[in-house]
This record gives sequence, C-alpha cells and structure tokens, in this order.
Amino acid sequence: MSQQDDDWEREFDHRWAESAEHKEPSARARMLAARWKENPPDPAPFRADPDPVPRRASWASTAVVVGCVVAVMALIALVQFSSSS
Repeated sequence: MSQQDDDWEREFDHRWAESAEHKEPSARARMLAARWKENPPDPAPFRADPDPVPRRASWASTAVVVGCVVAVMALIALVQFSSSS
C-alpha cells in the first residue's frame, strides 16, 4: 500500500471518528448554548403552531363539496337521459 492510500484511508476513517470519547458540539449548538445561558427561551410545546388559525366558515367548504357532488350527479343523470332517448 502506498503512502497516499494510507493517508486517504486514515483521513476518512469514520469508525475511528465515531468511536471518539468526546465529541465537540457544532457551532450552532455552541452559539445557542451561549445565548440561552444569558437569556433562556420561553417554554413551548413540541411543534406548536406559531399562530393558530381561527376556524371560520366551515359551512362554506361543506356547501362547495355538496354542490360539486350534486352537479356531478346531475351531469351523470343528464348523460344517461340523453343516451337512452
């Protein structure tokens, strides 16, 4: 094995890197830890909606669906009536 192959293998030895006893946190983790030490974040539920949308006009969507179903049924009846004549 040549010196270049040995360096390449050593440089990308993931098993050796994963077996390290101490892993340094990422830059973002260090930044957030420093920021939260001085000003901790407010508690929030897991994946909370930022601004819950008020429920309104649910009858409108129901009316649209029912109207589409009635229109399709009328179209089918019209096609069957015109083909039976």
